[in-house]
Amino acid sequence: MKNLVSKLFIFVLLILIAVSAVGCSAAAATPAASAEQAAVMPQRGGPGGSSTFASVAPTHKDLAYADLSAAQKLDLYLPTTGTGPFPVVVMVHGGGFMFGDKADGGGLTGVDTLLAAGYAVASINYRLSGEAQYPAQIFDAKAAVRFLRANAAQYNLNPEKFGAWGASAGGNLVSLLGTTCGAAELEGAELGNADQSSCVQAVVDWFGPIDFLKMQAQLTEAGCSASTDEASSPESKLMGADIQTIPDQVALTNPMNYISAEDAPFFIENGTADCNIPPVQNKNLAEALSAAIGAEKVTYVSLEGAGHGGSQFETAENLKLVVDFLDKYLK
Repeated sequence: MKNLVSKLFIFVLLILIAVSAVGCSAAAATPAASAEQAAVMPQRGGPGGSSTFASVAPTHKDLAYADLSAAQKLDLYLPTTGTGPFPVVVMVHGGGFMFGDKADGGGLTGVDTLLAAGYAVASINYRLSGEAQYPAQIFDAKAAVRFLRANAAQYNLNPEKFGAWGASAGGNLVSLLGTTCGAAELEGAELGNADQSSCVQAVVDWFGPIDFLKMQAQLTEAGCSASTDEASSPESKLMGADIQTIPDQVALTNPMNYISAEDAPFFIENGTADCNIPPVQNKNLAEALSAAIGAEKVTYVSLEGAGHGGSQFETAENLKLVVDFLDKYLK
């Protein structure tokens, strides 16, 4: 009997040790990721923000919009009131193309606000630069839009009313969604639903990087110490090489290179104290779009004293500006 008790005790002890080891490994994973982020993004943490991305669970979680990567999933939130079909806002998280997740928005907020206003919300993941280099990220964003259109009837969505809202890296991707409608080289049609359009009818760009090749000079001029030209920068990691050595490839990431008179209306917002993405990047985008599609279709807001995201973007007043803009073009 004593031997049996001893064996049981040892067995339970071994289980507890194993569980503890797994827990320690999991706990260590987050600091390791943070250390990596700090190493590759000196003085350039991810987008700020403290508000809850969404207070409700997705109506449909982890919908696979393509099958090439486990990252190609989205969460779909549907309004609990109204009959639909609902206009859609595709939300694209930030994180330097290296980090972030559809569940936390990566610098975004406002799911609750959008649902209350009668919008369906699709928060997407996409392949990060540690898995795949550009243009995989815009391929994924476009594939997600095509998937949602292909399945609009199933999810009670309005296929003619799609908006896109992104922060930081996500701001770059939604800006490309708004300016590259019909650009075959950035479509990634092989990911599925090639018969569907990836065009969007409205874009909300929160402090997205626009012209990678000019960022370093603009940051230096603004008195910011961040570096974008080094091989370890998020931009270079995205491209797989020091960006200044491959200007032709980097040009494919710049929404300004695709602007035309047919582009979607834009709401563009940045903080004046942003030392991650020079505010002039978004100002220049707004001016170029205004010249092409008309100033009445472009809203540019510069938040005095705001940095790379944060509470000033998340106020009810500011979120109302975003929703009012979306209402104008999606309802």
